[in-house]
Amino acid sequence: MKFNWGTGIVIAFALFITFILSYVFKVQSNDKYDHELVVEDYYKKEAMVQDDIEKQQNANALTSKVVIENTAEGIKIQFPVDFDYSKINGKVSLYRPSSQKLDFEIPISLSSPHLLIPKSSLAGGLWDISITWNYDGVEYLIKDSFKIE
Repeated sequence: MKFNWGTGIVIAFALFITFILSYVFKVQSNDKYDHELVVEDYYKKEAMVQDDIEKQQNANALTSKVVIENTAEGIKIQFPVDFDYSKINGKVSLYRPSSQKLDFEIPISLSSPHLLIPKSSLAGGLWDISITWNYDGVEYLIKDSFKIE
């Protein structure tokens, strides 16, 4: 068999394709590499987008808004002072874009008009917070991002 440029190019392509396929197989089969989803029930969550928009509009229509502060103690969520805080219920979802394992939810159970999430329960980095709450049958949603140093 005679070795020419055409044969060399075909061999180079074959080696390159073999390398790429072996790398893809290695990454897909190794547990060291994480293959987590952004959210577990993605399509179910997307179907709820219109509900979320209405909840956010309810929150934006409030005269006194929910305030999210990044303090030295942690994340302080101040609910509107003109609401009876004992009637507020819902949940606070904290989402870490870099690791699904750090995501968690906290039920809202208030003994004062504010809720404090201690800094010790939050790893350093970027966090997305979503506060879904209900007061007198009206649902509200606030979304924000913050960075923990």
